[in-house]
Parts: sequence; C-alpha cells; structure tokens
Amino acid sequence: MLYTLAECLPFAIALLVVVIEFSPAHFLYTGPLLTATPALAAVAMGPKGTLAAAAFAMLVSIATATYNEAWGTLQVYTNVVALLLVSAASVTTSNAVYTHRQSELDQVRRIAIAAQRVLLRPIQARLGPVRVASRYVAAEKGAQIGGDLYEAVQTRYGVRMIVGDVRGKGLPAVRSAAAVLGAFRESVHYEEDLVEVINHCAAALRRERAMPRGMGQEDEEEQAESFVTVLVAQVPDSLVVELVNRGHPPPLVLNEGKVQALVPTSPLPPLGLEEFITSPPAKAESYPFAPGDRLLLYTDGVVEARDRDDEFFALSDAMEAAHDRTPPEFLEELHEGLIRHTEGRLTDDVAMMVVDRLDSDVLT
Repeated sequence: MLYTLAECLPFAIALLVVVIEFSPAHFLYTGPLLTATPALAAVAMGPKGTLAAAAFAMLVSIATATYNEAWGTLQVYTNVVALLLVSAASVTTSNAVYTHRQSELDQVRRIAIAAQRVLLRPIQARLGPVRVASRYVAAEKGAQIGGDLYEAVQTRYGVRMIVGDVRGKGLPAVRSAAAVLGAFRESVHYEEDLVEVINHCAAALRRERAMPRGMGQEDEEEQAESFVTVLVAQVPDSLVVELVNRGHPPPLVLNEGKVQALVPTSPLPPLGLEEFITSPPAKAESYPFAPGDRLLLYTDGVVEARDRDDEFFALSDAMEAAHDRTPPEFLEELHEGLIRHTEGRLTDDVAMMVVDRLDSDVLT
C-alpha cells in the first residue's frame, strides 16, 4: 500500500501544478514542485516509471508556460533546464539502483533454488512397486521454498514416503521442515517400525526448537509455538499401504475411478504437540493398495483453497475427473484446477505427491 502511494505521489504533484497554473493562483511559483517529480519517482519506481514521470512533468511545464504566456522569461527557461537536469540524473540513478537490486534478487533466487534442491530433492519416477510424481507450489510469488515438505525413498522395508506441513512461515518454518526431513531420510533405512520413524522426526523437531539461534523475539516465539502435521506412508511388497498420521489431512486412494479417504482410526496430534498424546500408536494402520490404485498425499493448501464464494476446492471430484492421466499429467491437472478455483490467489503453499501401484507384469 505504501509502495503504491509512493508511486502515485510524483504524478499527484504534477497534477497539483496543473491545478495551480490553470487557476487564478498561477502567481505561485511551482517550478520546484515539478523539478521534484522525477526525483521522487526515482525513489519508488524503476527507470521506465521515472522516465514517464519526468516526461509528464515536462509536458505540464510546457503546457502551463504556454497557457500563461510565460515563454521568453528567464524563470521558465530556468525551470525547464532544471527539470531536464534532474530528470536525467533521476533516470540514471533509478537505472543503476534497479540493476543493483535485480542483481541481488537474482542471487537470492539462485540461493533459494539451491536450498530447495537440497530440502526438496527431485523424486525418482519409479521406486520399486510404485510410480511416483510430486509437485510443490509456493503461495508467495517468487518464493522457492517454504514449510511444506515431502520425500519418497526406496528401502529394504518397502517404499517409504512422507508429506508434511509446518505451522508458520519464514526461516523458522524452513528449519523445522529441514529437521523433520533430515530425520526421516536417515531413520527410514534402519528403523523397521514406521512409528519409530515418526518418533525420530518428532525428536529432531524438539532439538531444532530447543537450539538457540539468536533470532528476534518474534521469530523465537514463532518457532516455540510451531508444530508440524506429518503423514508417513509405506508401500511394502504386500498389496497394502501402511500409514502413521500425525494431524495431517488423510491421503486419498483412487480405486476404479472412485476416491476414498484413508482416515486414521485413532487421530494423533501433530509433531511438537506430544503432550496431547494419551496413547501412542502401537503400529501403523494398513489399508488395501492393489495394482492400478492411485494414492495422493497432499498438504492442506490443496483442500483449504477457496474461491470467491468461500467454497473449498473439490479435490475428490478433481481426482476422479483425472483418473486416467499419467502421474505428472494428473498433478498438472490438479494444479490447473486449483489455479482456476482460486483465480490464481493461493493463500497457502501446496505440496502433492501421487503414487501408482504397478501391475505385477510391469514389475517384471
């Protein structure tokens, strides 16, 4: 809002000069006001905006001098020369500042992309008995990473996957996501029990929250109050999918064109809220997952996306409509449906991972 006002100010000043010069108050000296117009534009606008403001100021200066029959006076020529000099300096300065800012922004984006590749590594399209595809969409324009997380790893126990969502934003959320993902990537290879895998993730989050960072008070409070909703899934050789759900939206299975939600029988709180657990899960819950079935893991940015009428995105309907697509095409169609539903106004990050159980003849 403040940035928009700053952009309008130079043109508002030029219009004020027009009002003064074309009224009985034209005896007032408005030259300094017009001279300030390109200088103010250079503060809030790029080179093109500054050039437009300077051209508009020059047009106003010429028009008012002609209307008041002031050509030939030293004052008018002084105003024009001063306006030309300030305009040239303002455009040059604005261009230099814009180039410097763009260079810094490009560097930040390169760092963000590198960080994303470490945090959210590309998932192999084929892992054992499943075919996998993933997609991450940041709600904030230009953002590369956030608090959503996912991973899929082939282990001796089967294909293991995680999807999660950190409450909060900024660096504290990224650090929490990195801690959970790091614990998952390590523990999935030596912990046979999925419950123990998720316990390692919870312990890593506690350590991350307890570690002093020298952050500001607001960031420290944000990190202290953060929690992470997490779903860990495993696809073994048997025709099932095993799940441990810690406060995360239930995954959806697409079977013969129909969608079913895999709702946990005993809901558990997210990671970071272990004090609310009354009875820890003894083991993961199993659900049928036969060849030809499709499993969708996702974050709440998908199901909580709203349109102008405050209606939620109908994920199940969108899945059924795209049931015959390949995994990448399936996610692309869901993403396009989300964009249409929200008219491009996503309010939360979106992470999705689709898993297809392959037929036995494909495996051989």
